Amino acid sequence: MAALKIALLAAVLLGLIGLTGCNDKDEDEKRANNPNGTAQSANQKPGEKPDADEGEEGTEGPATPAAVAAEKPAPQQTAGNQFTYNFDGDTPRQMPAKFHSAKTGGGTQEKWVVTADPSAPSKPNVVAQTSTDKTDYRFPLLISDAGSFQDLDVSVKFKAVSGSIDRAGGLVFRLKDPNNYYIVRLRVEAAGNKITCYYDGNKKIEATDDTFKDAGKVGLWTKADSVTYFDDLKVTAK
Repeated sequence: MAALKIALLAAVLLGLIGLTGCNDKDEDEKRANNPNGTAQSANQKPGEKPDADEGEEGTEGPATPAAVAAEKPAPQQTAGNQFTYNFDGDTPRQMPAKFHSAKTGGGTQEKWVVTADPSAPSKPNVVAQTSTDKTDYRFPLLISDAGSFQDLDVSVKFKAVSGSIDRAGGLVFRLKDPNNYYIVRLRVEAAGNKITCYYDGNKKIEATDDTFKDAGKVGLWTKADSVTYFDDLKVTAK
């Protein structure tokens, strides 16, 4: 497994490495100082006409994002507070404790389960996103309910197991709800509006962005039919 750190660490990822803010209330794409870092509308690609279809293979997003349930409040963490999840005390074939699942976009329901993996960095368990719906505009989320974080250092190790549309894994942070959050396929450090991202310990993105200023939840992210394993999720409030 590779490591993702925000400051974000990860396993090998195929596809675009970048920082994106999913924001269903912002119609304009906002580009950060680094050309690899963006904050953009969750429902439309830049320069692309809205697509009224949702939930079909290959679609990029609905003209109007689907309504999502509001997140239950979680206490904002003070500097120095740290949470570590290795999923080894959780029940196999079940959702991990202190998490809930959600989804951005269309397609069938996401499926997150704890499973044994002999290659896990901390044995025996990982948490896995196992659904294989091929809808392109479909982003399963596993959201931590332990707390909310504004400035933070968050990292995870992950392994892309399979996927024909994509083989993706990443971290979300400052999540307000399943349509509004930052996502990065890297390691992340966030302080104010400055966000630094690392892939396997190497700095890849340094950007500033004001789309999501307030504290929010953290979690895990995949795309479309990606089956991805995650382990050793760590988040520290700064």
